[in-house]
Amino acid sequence: MPSSPVPAAGPDAGHPAAATAPPVAQEGVAAWNGPWPLHLGGALPELRLAWRLVGPAGAPVVAALGGISADRRVAAEDDGWWGALVGRGAALDTTRWRVLGIDFLGGSGGSTGPVRGGAGFPSISSVDQAGAIARLVAELGVGRLHAIVGASYGGMVALAAGERFPGLAERLLVISAADRAHPMSTAWRSVQREIVRFGLARGDGPAGLKLARALAMATYRSPAEFAARFGGDPVPSGGRWRFPVEDYLHARGDAYAARYLPESFVCLSESIDLHRVDAARVRPPVTLVGVREDQLVPHADLEALAARLPRARLHSISSLYGHDAFLKEAGVLAPIFADCLEGPAR
Repeated sequence: MPSSPVPAAGPDAGHPAAATAPPVAQEGVAAWNGPWPLHLGGALPELRLAWRLVGPAGAPVVAALGGISADRRVAAEDDGWWGALVGRGAALDTTRWRVLGIDFLGGSGGSTGPVRGGAGFPSISSVDQAGAIARLVAELGVGRLHAIVGASYGGMVALAAGERFPGLAERLLVISAADRAHPMSTAWRSVQREIVRFGLARGDGPAGLKLARALAMATYRSPAEFAARFGGDPVPSGGRWRFPVEDYLHARGDAYAARYLPESFVCLSESIDLHRVDAARVRPPVTLVGVREDQLVPHADLEALAARLPRARLHSISSLYGHDAFLKEAGVLAPIFADCLEGPAR
């Protein structure tokens, strides 16, 4: 059960301008006894879902979900991972909306997931994540979500929710995510997972995770950005040549391996590639955002998805940051947030 009660949305909940109180933070870990059947087979003996809710009591609730390493701390006032777009006065304004963040199942946070050195954790799908959110929303008594805003893996979860739990949210905002992974992206992630598994087999999972994350960083950003930042000459170092891009990649890998479980990376990376949604069955209206320079989610895939969804609008943006544009392009994304979140669903 949640650790603290959350007031339900009041009569003015459909009008965000009515909510002007300072944001209030609440959090807890909802827990349900198992077995908890999983979409792809198997079951969890129990289900724990760590959550955090920031915003004025009675305001409409928007769930904000990110990549596989995102957690329940979303807003700027929490030093959250999406602080550029979520917080006081931001595109997703925590003085007007209540923002719900979670720790993903299978991740390294407070929700049910692998343990360091453990084995045999079952495969988690985007449908499982959506089902856990649906149960949490019912448990918290916040009513129907005004929206699910999801980017990268979080966008996949939003689409799964739209198909499997169409009454959960009025509308979806999906950034850099499609109804299934592109085979080239699966190829890159498959190699990353094997690197981590190799490290685990040698008793050094963090070393494998460091290398896998370094490789992943080369897929998140655009070739144009790397050309601009790392085009310098190599330098001799320790009996070999060291290239400018190496310091960046390995620094990002070190930072990630210091805070994330290798077993969780394997679980959620695989979950991305297991993702499948029947677009024709997604009932809420969907605002899609595609990035032309995104190597992981080709823009053509989002154009095709928009054509298959019953109700969809596609916004196309350009960014040197590629797949990471959802973290870096607050100015470009803010009006798209407003367009999706304000007014009636359409």
